[in-house]
Amino acid sequence: MFEWMAWTTPVAIFFTCIVLMLVGMTVWELKSPTTMRKGFLPMATTRGDRLFIGLLGAAYINLAFVGLAGWLTEWMSLEQEPSIWISFVVSMVWLVWTLRKG
Repeated sequence: MFEWMAWTTPVAIFFTCIVLMLVGMTVWELKSPTTMRKGFLPMATTRGDRLFIGLLGAAYINLAFVGLAGWLTEWMSLEQEPSIWISFVVSMVWLVWTLRKG
């Protein structure tokens, strides 16, 4: 069923992190209901809004990295494509920053 997808360790960890965040945010919301807040985003948001925006950004960061990896390899004259762990770390930093400051 999933033969078409490249299930590598970084991909599995990425999706596992998403599931754990959704479970954690659900429990957090049940224990402490959220309030609207204004951060660097151009609108007032709740924790769930910031999580959604952060996850979208993380997905786009990873997709952009995968799409540009071949070009980066050629441009920087690398022997192999850069590690996908780079985009994983960048996307998680984006997600945490969005949740904290968004």
